[in-house]
Amino acid sequence: MLRQIVVAVALTCCAASAEAAVKTRVIEYKQGNTVLEGYLAWDDAKTGKRPGVLVVHEWTGLGPYAKNRAEMLAKLGYVAFAADIYGKGIRPSTPSEAARIAAIYKDDRALMRARARAGLDILQEQKLVDRNRLAAIGYCFGGTTVLELARDGADLKGVVSFHGGLATPRPEDAKNIKAKILALHGADDPFVKADEVAAFQQELRAVKADWQFITYANAVHSFTNPDAGSDNSKGAAYNEKADKRSWEAMKLFFAEIFK
Repeated sequence: MLRQIVVAVALTCCAASAEAAVKTRVIEYKQGNTVLEGYLAWDDAKTGKRPGVLVVHEWTGLGPYAKNRAEMLAKLGYVAFAADIYGKGIRPSTPSEAARIAAIYKDDRALMRARARAGLDILQEQKLVDRNRLAAIGYCFGGTTVLELARDGADLKGVVSFHGGLATPRPEDAKNIKAKILALHGADDPFVKADEVAAFQQELRAVKADWQFITYANAVHSFTNPDAGSDNSKGAAYNEKADKRSWEAMKLFFAEIFK
């Protein structure tokens, strides 16, 4: 009996060690003369090449939230790289500062695209990444960024925007889109209004893109981020149902595009 217990414990330990062993690494890289600092996550218990997913942060810059999402993706079996759009050490600490820095890139979409491209290049360089199976996801500002990356013609299987801005100064660039698009949107988001949603959908229809648009009831901006609080009247708030449902939608989307 004792021997059976010992064997059972040993087997349990072996099974646990075979589960996800997420490793992370900070990577310093450049876009032009600007030094950037991204965050790589992968499952060290998994062997062989696997799809790579670029993660783009919210308007506060690369921090714990985007890094955690990269680790969650690693646990699902992907190599994830959380890119740095702003530059090493540039991490806004107040909403006004975040708005000011985010505006630099919203007003210069070529620079936004270049920074996203630089992150994608780093992801593709990783030895565990299957360069033929790449995707990008982004949150709020990051959602806007990955949509711009798609409009720039990046060789991606898919792009997922979580409560991202949908407008672009160059809707004609939608003709360059190669990726399938999944946009996950809060039905009551006051920052992305109905006319912006309609224009975005028409933009994709015009070029016959492969797109999906999912709207979540009672959700406002930042609905995936617990740090956003719970007061919808502020325009940005966490919604547990929308968070979980949108993550599941992304997983189904990835199962389709990476099969």
